[in-house]
Amino acid sequence: MRIVRLPLKQLLRALHKPSDRSSNMTSVQLADMRKPYVSGVFLEKDLPTGDPIELFERWFGEVKDAGIMYEPNAVVLATTTKSGFPSSRMVLLKGFGKDGFVFFTNYESRKGRELEENPNACLLFYWDKHHRQVRVEGTVVKTSQEVSEQYFHSRPRESQLAAVVSKQSAPVESRAVLEAQYEALKSQYADSSKEVPKPHSWGGYCLIPSNMEFWQGHSSRMHDRLVFRKAPAKGTQEAAPGWVMERLYP
Repeated sequence: MRIVRLPLKQLLRALHKPSDRSSNMTSVQLADMRKPYVSGVFLEKDLPTGDPIELFERWFGEVKDAGIMYEPNAVVLATTTKSGFPSSRMVLLKGFGKDGFVFFTNYESRKGRELEENPNACLLFYWDKHHRQVRVEGTVVKTSQEVSEQYFHSRPRESQLAAVVSKQSAPVESRAVLEAQYEALKSQYADSSKEVPKPHSWGGYCLIPSNMEFWQGHSSRMHDRLVFRKAPAKGTQEAAPGWVMERLYP
């Protein structure tokens, strides 16, 4: 990768001065955008549990109960191709527990194809109003057809129809074409007693965690980072059975 080196003064001027239209940079000034964090310190001795799944449940519950995040279960899912090319997108977490973290999607979408090639993935939760984030790394497996069917038919009927119509990540000629296909299917299933069949290509994944990192913002960027790992590592302390924990530099 080629790195362009600029003298420090020149770099700082480039970051702060208004950009002209001939420049490759936009006029949006970002260098001075920063917010203070006012959270208390996050210490090992104050952990309510040594189990990262239980700690996640505690943090998630606090975010959900506060009612200030529109979708507290929204999470970034990062995947890579077998050659290592990354991509990410937002999905909705639909369940979690000792077995892992569950979300649903179209298996033929880009993320589905990438997870087929490389089942290693990462979930990133960021709750900005709470100055917290959680990163969950691990390997995905598909949920059973029974679980996928059960969740699919618990969704609003309109969402079921949309899942049938959508060839997710494939090109579509126009919005009008998509809506016409949706309306046609809606007419076909106008009788609400007629069950909408779950597409074979639609279902769930469960990400089985091997690493979980809890981050809490703190003043002066002296953030707290505690990471839990399934595999024992030198210099770590035992947390819950099967997990070890250590603190990372911010």
